Amino acid sequence: MAKINTTCIIDDDPIFVYSTKRIMKEVDFSDEIIVFNNGQDAIDGLSDMVEDNLKLPPVIFLDLNMPIMNGWEFLDDFVQIPNPNREQVVIYIISSSIDPRDLERIKNYPAVNNYILKPVVREDLHTVLEQISGVQSS
Repeated sequence: MAKINTTCIIDDDPIFVYSTKRIMKEVDFSDEIIVFNNGQDAIDGLSDMVEDNLKLPPVIFLDLNMPIMNGWEFLDDFVQIPNPNREQVVIYIISSSIDPRDLERIKNYPAVNNYILKPVVREDLHTVLEQISGVQSS
């Protein structure tokens, strides 16, 4: 399984972020992990990357419930970022509960690949790596 160059975590829970980064390091998931505490910080940071002619992270783990700008608002703004590799970005919704309405709403966002229940475990990351490897090789 190939490792991902850069991964982005968008979540306001420092304990979740810490534990997820630790597991990512254990399974050699990514070379670089970028963290934003809310959707607005993420939009600003990713827009800055585009302005600096940098590629967007190919994988984003996105919490839905955050202050300032939630995950849904992030998704609405994310599709407006003009970037040639935005289409290659895969977003995984990370949430502590599976709400059937959220699962239905996800279908409106082609960039969202899947829904992962918190906490993220090794098997989740292995599955993501397998899915990403399949997408990149097709």
